Amino acid sequence: MAGDRRPGGAVSGQGAGRASSGLAAVGASARPWGRYDDARTAIVRDTLRAVISALVAEAGRGRLDILDAGGGTGGFAVPLAGLGHNVTVIDPSPDSLAAAERRAAEMDVPLTVVQGDVADLALVAGDQSADLVLCHSVLEYVDSPADAMASIAQVLRPAGAVSVLAASSVAAVIHRALAGRFDDARRLLAGIGGASGQPDGTRGEPGAAGPRRFTVAAVVSLIEGAGLRPGSAHGVRVFADLVPGMFADADPGAADALMALEQAASAHPAFHDIATQFHIVGYR
Repeated sequence: MAGDRRPGGAVSGQGAGRASSGLAAVGASARPWGRYDDARTAIVRDTLRAVISALVAEAGRGRLDILDAGGGTGGFAVPLAGLGHNVTVIDPSPDSLAAAERRAAEMDVPLTVVQGDVADLALVAGDQSADLVLCHSVLEYVDSPADAMASIAQVLRPAGAVSVLAASSVAAVIHRALAGRFDDARRLLAGIGGASGQPDGTRGEPGAAGPRRFTVAAVVSLIEGAGLRPGSAHGVRVFADLVPGMFADADPGAADALMALEQAASAHPAFHDIATQFHIVGYR
């Protein structure tokens, strides 16, 4: 049932004593993010590193209370727990939570998992209980993105932050056009309403199924609508999803070059909406 703690939801380990303000510390006793995913996740990781450092300084303590809403198998949550932070993953899928528990056990770090939805955050953690909430690839699937963001704002402490990672509606049009799916691209394009897109996202056409997609302006509107202050946006996977994998495989230096290109393009406003995803941090 949503909001119920799974039996054995807390995974204990020697990692409980480790605390750090940055993600770079993960490595010696916990497996870091793999090189394969570097170009796709480096921008988010680097931004989180800076956000966490600032939150630690603001709170005056090295151990933050972090909620990962829709955290799935713990790809971000487990490394953060490995740094000594108190991390709770909330996800509707028991299979995903079981995978997160296994990952935490393999890395010997503490992690709490709770079966539930983003709407259950306040029931699970309480009002103003979190220093940081991760909302990665969640707004695409919830019934109401505005209600989800309001739920997140409710659990944030003063000076707390939310990390939002969302799929780009503009990039979806580009990717379908490049794949030769021109009619699909045109239908998706028609669903991007106005100059800023719809605050609750688009699905391409009325009544269409599948995940929502957003413009940067639409997510900024959701953050502001919840009473939070949006920070800078970063494009995620601007080129990584467009470049054929064989290029990176053939040249040992290509992966590093691609990562450098991603980092350079991520902060450029012209590339925000054409990135596969974009990352925005909202602040209380």
